[in-house]
Amino acid sequence: MHYRELDTPALFVDLDILGRNLDTMARYCEKHTLGLRPHTKTHKMLEVARMQLAHGAIGLTVAKVGEAEVMSASGATEILIAYPVFGEKKSERLARLAGERKILVSIDSEVTARGLSKVLSHQGVSLGVLVEVDVGVGRCGLPPGPKAVALAREIDRLPGLEFRGLMTFFGNVWGSLEEREKALGEVTSQLEQACEAFRREKIPLEIVSGGSTPSAPLTHGVKDLTEIRPGTYVFNDMNTYHQGSCRLDDCAARVVATVVSTAVPGQVILDAGSKTLTSDPLGAGPATGHGLVVEAPHSQLFKLNEEHGYLRLSPEDPAFKVGDTVTVIPNHVCPCVNLHDEVFTVRNEEVVGSWQVAARGKVR
Repeated sequence: MHYRELDTPALFVDLDILGRNLDTMARYCEKHTLGLRPHTKTHKMLEVARMQLAHGAIGLTVAKVGEAEVMSASGATEILIAYPVFGEKKSERLARLAGERKILVSIDSEVTARGLSKVLSHQGVSLGVLVEVDVGVGRCGLPPGPKAVALAREIDRLPGLEFRGLMTFFGNVWGSLEEREKALGEVTSQLEQACEAFRREKIPLEIVSGGSTPSAPLTHGVKDLTEIRPGTYVFNDMNTYHQGSCRLDDCAARVVATVVSTAVPGQVILDAGSKTLTSDPLGAGPATGHGLVVEAPHSQLFKLNEEHGYLRLSPEDPAFKVGDTVTVIPNHVCPCVNLHDEVFTVRNEEVVGSWQVAARGKVR
């Protein structure tokens, strides 16, 4: 069956593009002796996680305990929860996971450390801890310097916890290549300060984890970094395209939609709205529209209701009639995937199977 014959709206992944994306990142990390610990928040699928591991990933990254529970079936020997896990119920679930495989968590407060230690020590299990440092994002993480060192010392005093290194996020490395190179210089300086503070105290750093998809091709020049955690690279999207981090031909995940109305002159309505594509705007490039309609590249998907996509037609693009199908590359593929129960797999435009989005909605 051709992918255009799918009941729409439907999300599909081109397996050849996906394989190429996985191979490119794996070869980059191998060439530069960087560990690859990809973030599964983008795909949330066991099949893709297993493909990443087969391509040499040293482990997986997740955002929430629920995602870790799902990804524990992937075969990964070590999973990093790159999020401060707080609360007794979550800590109890974490303890069960830690009894089965190696688990890492990132934290930035003693309160979180003590809460984890209390539950883990009671259960007789332990896990590794990375102290999160902020290198300019302003979200989570301690500033480079004494506070991060003090937290590491406290972690090593607490039963059930083992300090293993630092984690940071290069979320501020964004934009054009020039903008990313400039931002990465600032990030590198901050990270060097963080690592130097630990060297002065003679505290070894087994792991220094960082990165993102937009920063990934530049990270080989970041001193002290031992591993990167890109996520979006598996599928790519319009954000990564407009930053110059990929070509349109590298966008593996796309939504096939049907034209359901042409009643308003100059526009058509697609059956893919915010519950299919997400309403996330572009954070890069023109910062307009809600995805690229491949068959109408000059037209603008300018508005989304829950179930309606408004496509303003350009005279440079072909006309459409009710029943025509189009292909949309999402602005932000991560929440787009999270809206779908299943993703269809395609090779040479033919549907060859489907995957369940097993970690969909695992926000706890």
